[in-house]
Amino acid sequence: MQTVKWIAVAIMGLVSAGATTAQDSVHYFTLQQALEYGQKNNVQVKNALLDIRLQEQVNREVTGSAYPQVSASGNVTYNPNVAVQRFPNFFAPAIIQVLQQLDVRDGNGNPVEPPAGGDYGFIDAQFGTKWTSNGGVSLNQILFDGQVFVGLQARETLIDYKEKTAEVTAEQIRQNIAKIYYQLVVSKTQVALIDSNLALVNKNRHDTKIMYDNGFAEKLDIDKLDVQLANLQSQKTQVLNAVNNGYLGLKLLMGMPIREQLVLTDTLTDESLKEGILDNTAFDYSQRKDYQAALLGERLNEYDVKRYKYSKIPTLSLSGNYTKMAMDNTLGRTINSQWFTASSIALNLHIPIFSGFATNAKIAQAKIKLQQTQNQVEALKLNIDRERDSAMNTFKTALINMDYQKQNMALAENVYNQTKKKYEVGTGSQLEIDNARVQLQTAQTNYYTALYSAVAAKIDYLKATGKL
Repeated sequence: MQTVKWIAVAIMGLVSAGATTAQDSVHYFTLQQALEYGQKNNVQVKNALLDIRLQEQVNREVTGSAYPQVSASGNVTYNPNVAVQRFPNFFAPAIIQVLQQLDVRDGNGNPVEPPAGGDYGFIDAQFGTKWTSNGGVSLNQILFDGQVFVGLQARETLIDYKEKTAEVTAEQIRQNIAKIYYQLVVSKTQVALIDSNLALVNKNRHDTKIMYDNGFAEKLDIDKLDVQLANLQSQKTQVLNAVNNGYLGLKLLMGMPIREQLVLTDTLTDESLKEGILDNTAFDYSQRKDYQAALLGERLNEYDVKRYKYSKIPTLSLSGNYTKMAMDNTLGRTINSQWFTASSIALNLHIPIFSGFATNAKIAQAKIKLQQTQNQVEALKLNIDRERDSAMNTFKTALINMDYQKQNMALAENVYNQTKKKYEVGTGSQLEIDNARVQLQTAQTNYYTALYSAVAAKIDYLKATGKL
């Protein structure tokens, strides 16, 4: 019994832990919370942020080239056959001259004479040892290099450009998240409208069934209503499936695990769509992040032109070398023998004189690319103007259409109610009710479409004005 008790306690603990885990995996998000979550977890945004860190390391690499470059080296060399050097026998003339002064004679008693034609031959000698060991340290420091200095100047602009590119990416993700979020919020209205239609048709069928039981309606009328109910149920199933897939798409865009649950808590009203959007505040291109990125790109092209121009300026560097070397015919004696020191310090000046006009071509290419970037900036300004005006016109039209469809839906609902009352008192027909219901459903669908169009137009307008 004690064992059973502990097993029961363990099972309850596991169930409780599982319930806690399941509860923790449910996210109740407003739109702002969904945007913040996507900002942290979307793959494209995370990679854009990693691009900033990557650029920081590239900048460190550029900075490193301006610091002293220190390296050490060492080697042990074995020469099985020491190289033989052949050179003219310059010792022989002096030796013969000395022998002549001393009146030295050969075995035949003849005085020593130079060889005929003055050909003393060659001396073959080996210079070097079997084993050679050396080790040393070298240093190189750039004192002046125009291209390196331009690279150092461009570091901050490169970071700003990567940061702005990340902001542009994040803005695009926010735009897509907001559209899908509100599409799912609006889908609640669509499901509610379908449920309302189901309630109307069910009520109509109930009343028609009573009239049929009393002999005032035909079985065909009930069958028609059953067909309508089946169609509405099928439509609701399709909408719910689309909503579920929409949630999957939103999770993917936000970077949320698919198995976790997401609950959208924001609501959408006509008034919230209209408040404080179409104001007359002055617009400046710098409010757009893509325009800011374009200006930074233009500045980077200017640095590129400057870099190639500076490549025509002389460069100056300082180098130094310190080496120890030992030599002998055996490895053991080489290591323990005397080590000789060699050192040098050099000031190096490189003056570019002629490079086959390659540098001039690079400068011309950089200037052309700069002009292309400037043209793209001007084209972007024109596109921004078009986007703003188009987004404003679309948004205004969407709001007007939404109001119209809302009024039309209320009117269609009133027509349906009046037609149903006429049918109930015997002055109307089932056909009239069917037509009125179809008109009501059409009006409701049109309102749903207009509501989402207004939401999408609002998001596009905020994006076009740099307020998203």
